[in-house]
Amino acid sequence: MKKIIKYVIIDILRNRIMLAYTAFLLVLSFSIFNLEDNSAKGLLSLLNIVLIIVPLVSILFASIYVYNSAEFLELLVSQPLKRKTIWFSIFLGLAFSLSLAFFVGIGIPVLLYEWSATGLMLVLAGIFLSVIFVAIAMLATVKTRDKARGIGVAILLWLYFSLLFDGLVLFLLFQFSDYPMEKMMVGISAFNPIDLSRIMVLLKMDVSAMMGYTGAVFKDFFGTVTGTAIAAAVLFLWMLVPAWLSARKFNRKDL
Repeated sequence: MKKIIKYVIIDILRNRIMLAYTAFLLVLSFSIFNLEDNSAKGLLSLLNIVLIIVPLVSILFASIYVYNSAEFLELLVSQPLKRKTIWFSIFLGLAFSLSLAFFVGIGIPVLLYEWSATGLMLVLAGIFLSVIFVAIAMLATVKTRDKARGIGVAILLWLYFSLLFDGLVLFLLFQFSDYPMEKMMVGISAFNPIDLSRIMVLLKMDVSAMMGYTGAVFKDFFGTVTGTAIAAAVLFLWMLVPAWLSARKFNRKDL
């Protein structure tokens, strides 16, 4: 398993797209911090990048890598190795590589310019999202044999989590505006890792007052140690459940 993970990491880190992704994040991070007088404003600008670009690159790169590694996977399956071991090795290699690229590109500048609880939360949120969308990508690829269709499904999943989910939530809020929906929003946010990450970072920035009564409800729950632990546990589930489901499907798949 260690050899497979090592091979995947080395292969990805030499990939030009991954190098370009890391360099893009690094240049963008330093540019934002140098342009902003207040580093806290720079964090707010970086938050939008973390919530949009990082999931998109993670899900697309992981999907394309798995499809392009079809022959490599067939070779590994022919060896006396368990399929779940092979699949989790690919997953861990992808997750580590994309997390490392994010940490170098955004994590290091954030820790240099804004070493605070907010900066650490932003870095952790980006790492969580990188791993989560790798897991989602692997679940999408293992369920769809056709490469074009699989990449299309990955893009649709990203669109759902980053854009459509918020639209559906706003629609529900307007439809049931006569009912107290604020507390229910805490539970609904658990169904979207991007929204959950956004809430955690914004609460650390202490801008929940701008979110009105709903922000106060979020602060009362997620602002506590118990709420933070529950949010972290939910994000861990978002990493583990898709990875486990994809490994189970790959274990039964006819290559």
